[in-house]
Amino acid sequence: MHLLFATSIVPDGALASGYEIANAAIIAALRRAGARVTVIGFTWPGKPAADPENTVVLGAIDVRTDNASARQKLAWVGKALLSGLTFASVKLRAVSDRDVLAAIERAGPFDGYVLNSVQFAGAFEKLFAERPSIFVAHNVEHLSARENAAAADGLFQRLLFRREARLLKTVEERLCRRARFVFTLAEEDRAALGVASDNRSAVLPLVTGAQAPTLKSPRRTDCDAALIGTWTWQPNRIGLDWFLGKVVPHLRPDFRIRIAGHMPSGVASKHPGVEFVGRVPDAQAFVRGAAVIPLISTAGSGVQLKTIETFELGLPSVATSRSLRGIDHRPSNCVVTDDPVAFARALEAAAADIRDVDGSAFRGSQVKALDAAIRLGLEKLAPLRQEAFA
Repeated sequence: MHLLFATSIVPDGALASGYEIANAAIIAALRRAGARVTVIGFTWPGKPAADPENTVVLGAIDVRTDNASARQKLAWVGKALLSGLTFASVKLRAVSDRDVLAAIERAGPFDGYVLNSVQFAGAFEKLFAERPSIFVAHNVEHLSARENAAAADGLFQRLLFRREARLLKTVEERLCRRARFVFTLAEEDRAALGVASDNRSAVLPLVTGAQAPTLKSPRRTDCDAALIGTWTWQPNRIGLDWFLGKVVPHLRPDFRIRIAGHMPSGVASKHPGVEFVGRVPDAQAFVRGAAVIPLISTAGSGVQLKTIETFELGLPSVATSRSLRGIDHRPSNCVVTDDPVAFARALEAAAADIRDVDGSAFRGSQVKALDAAIRLGLEKLAPLRQEAFA
């Protein structure tokens, strides 16, 4: 079976974000199940596709809003309003429908699409209607947009997010309705998308790399807690604001917190132990240098890849309940609480008594469940090979 994996940004091997980590895990699982997978989408500027022989590149594009000029942002907003597309999808309309169709032709004969998230599928939705599809919902995007609207500071941004939520709900409903099968990354997302039946959808448990982490023991710590993430993504920003504003004030002054990743303007903390360190060369080494990992999601849907990575590494953690979306197994060294004061106390206790665990069993169970879910979805497309070439 040959599948065309349609995505906004094709894998470049860097695995720099949770979205890219999830994509790599899903593509690898499809191939383990016996499918031939060709990926189609854009590259980041200056970052070639990791697997060029199995990738059709539409061009290079930077869709990050925080990297765009004010003029570019206004152009995107104007184009979205005129086209009726979402802000997220209109940024991908850097090529024409004709260009995309020509790229699809270059992929050769194939049996169906894997429409990876709503952004790219929404940008070129009509082009993907001629073949059966599987839809991969990384998040329930319209619910995330609603939460972003509620958290927005200005009226214009709030109105823009409300518009996104309204349009995304319609697009997600269409993609789910047309799909032979839907994959989500969290159990609750199946019901939120209206596909809770086992005949319509399955959850994909994820892992963060092709191989199990190679751990050096014993590990040495250089801070009490560490966080790393794409903080310019609004759901992550909401969690960070909660952590800095509600939890950190309850930590003792000498509690050392290092926060890595690109930081949007306006993020700060008066706590003397908080240090913003920017980008780090080795994300795994960075988190392994902390006594405990705070898992701080308070918004969004889908799964938290940082939670999965923390559990794979066997690191102590304190998590909000939202951080455990899509996770069936919680290790013994993870404390769960949504109360800011209790969260702070649990961080201090974990840092004072570091207890790592073996994360290999967690990873093994994730891979086994991921492969089973992928096979279930591919069974819905199994007759297509005969149909396509009859």
